[in-house]
Amino acid sequence: RTGARQVRAQLCQRVTGNRSAGALAMATVDYSVLSVGQGLQAESDGLFYSAQVVMVSESKNRAKAPVKVHFVGYGPEYDEWVGASRLKSKALKAQVAAKGGKGAKKGKTERPRVFSLPDQIARFERAKKEDNKRYLDITTVYDGSVFKGKRVLIVGASKGLGFEMTKELKTQDAEVIATCRSSSPELESAAKQVIKDIDVTSYDSMKKMAEATKDPLDYVIFNAGYFPDIKDSLDSVQAEEALKQFDIQACGPVRCIGALKAADKLKGAKVVIISTQAGSTRWRFTQNKGEGGNYGHHMSRAACNIGAVLMSEELKALEVPVVTLHPGFNRTTMTAKFAHIWDAEGAVEPVEGAKRVLYECGKITMKTSGQFINCEDGLQIPF
Repeated sequence: RTGARQVRAQLCQRVTGNRSAGALAMATVDYSVLSVGQGLQAESDGLFYSAQVVMVSESKNRAKAPVKVHFVGYGPEYDEWVGASRLKSKALKAQVAAKGGKGAKKGKTERPRVFSLPDQIARFERAKKEDNKRYLDITTVYDGSVFKGKRVLIVGASKGLGFEMTKELKTQDAEVIATCRSSSPELESAAKQVIKDIDVTSYDSMKKMAEATKDPLDYVIFNAGYFPDIKDSLDSVQAEEALKQFDIQACGPVRCIGALKAADKLKGAKVVIISTQAGSTRWRFTQNKGEGGNYGHHMSRAACNIGAVLMSEELKALEVPVVTLHPGFNRTTMTAKFAHIWDAEGAVEPVEGAKRVLYECGKITMKTSGQFINCEDGLQIPF
């Protein structure tokens, strides 16, 4: 137990009970009081969550953040190394050094962000304040040449985001296999191959799609979705519509990837499941605070995300990464019910949203497999 080694390195940390306070006081922190498995609270993007101590390091390289914590209820991929300023524990004692002491420093040590912000308006405002080009103008970082010559299967390509991705990939000389229930001249022109009459709620239809896909695939993008414009609350329970959303958005991806695996079409491929931030359980406390609602939408997307994580584990042995993407807030027919907040929350046109998604697709590796990523800022969304 590392914490039992009586670590006595006098580490200078910035300690405060309030992250919004002004300049933080210098402090001498004794981390020996912490032990492996001990419960405390740890900060992530401005909020404190229940956590446990995994390790307390003596390494000089870890001097600024010597405590590794595990957030209760989350996987080990969310574990972080933190310092005293990001910890709350009655056991952690700190002696504040005299103010104005020699060598005292002011300011805040920046650390890499891991998670995106749950508040959509605050997220957009932060991007504008920081002039975040990656968020505000994806063309400043997007390079579609990585898709040249790649074979990309897009499930749900007839309109909106799927159609814009198809068109963009054509301009990058990719070979797009597009699936749809009914085609159009525009889709036929943009895609290398169009597989019609495809229904993601039918496994037989998914097998038909897999069989029609003749050559190996480089990318599989599951983009099919359904978001009815209905009132869905405890006062207006919409069980049948909820089950329809589950069938399309939760079971659909599993049917699709299962059929492709059975047809031996996944070897060497990267799998992308288009979900939404609506599937984050943790974020419901912010985005649905005091109101709940849209039960079918949120529950089906949460189930979709769980399915993607399970598939990432099952396909790990085949070295096929599976990543879930929130495409960002796009001005499509699916989100038209929220048109009144498009501007305030930074919604973009599908042509820009498509590049955001493809930018993240191009970065997928086995190391990112299983993650849930926000295509607006490239940061993770907690499940």
